[in-house]
Amino acid sequence: MTDLTGYAGTWVIDPTHSRLGFEARHAVITKVRGHFADFTGTIVVDPTDVSSSSASVVAQITSIDTGNADRDGHLRSADFFDIEKNPELTFAATKFSGAGDSFVVSGDLSINGVTKSIDLAVELTGTATDPFGNVRAGFEGTGELSRKDFGLVWNVALETGGLLVSDSIKLQLDVSAIKQA
Repeated sequence: MTDLTGYAGTWVIDPTHSRLGFEARHAVITKVRGHFADFTGTIVVDPTDVSSSSASVVAQITSIDTGNADRDGHLRSADFFDIEKNPELTFAATKFSGAGDSFVVSGDLSINGVTKSIDLAVELTGTATDPFGNVRAGFEGTGELSRKDFGLVWNVALETGGLLVSDSIKLQLDVSAIKQA
C-alpha cells in the first residue's frame, strides 16, 4: 500500500498544467478528442481514512475545445450543452475507495441540469516540489459516461448504419495540483 502521507492536505488544481479531456466516436470510424480549458478544482486527501477525502471540479462549457471552431460552436448550442442555460459542468466526489496507487472516485456529475453518479479510476502519479517552491501532486483518471443520460441526444443517422456521434464518451483527466498552506 502506498503511504498517502505525502498527499495529505488540501490541493488546488492548476489548470495550466492539467487537462480535463474527453473522447467520442465520430461517424463510427474515428475519434474526436477535446478538453475544457477553463476549470477550477480542489482535492482534499485524508491519508488516515481515504473515505473522508473529497474532490470537486467546475468547468466552464464555453471553454470547450475540440480543435475545430465550427464543432465547438455546435457543442455550445442548444443541440448539445446549451451554454445559455447551462454554462458549467460540475463534479463533486461522494466516495473514495481503493488502496495503493489506484482508487475509484465516485461522484455526482452535473451537465445540462442533470446530475448522475459516475466512477473515475484514479492513479496517483507522485508528488514533487517545483522550481518555485510549490509542492505538487499528480493524478490521472479515466471514466466513461452515456451522453444521453445527460440529455445530450442530438445525432444524425449515417447512410452506412450507425450514428454520427457515439453515445459513449470517454473521460481523460491529467491533474497537477498545488498543495495549500
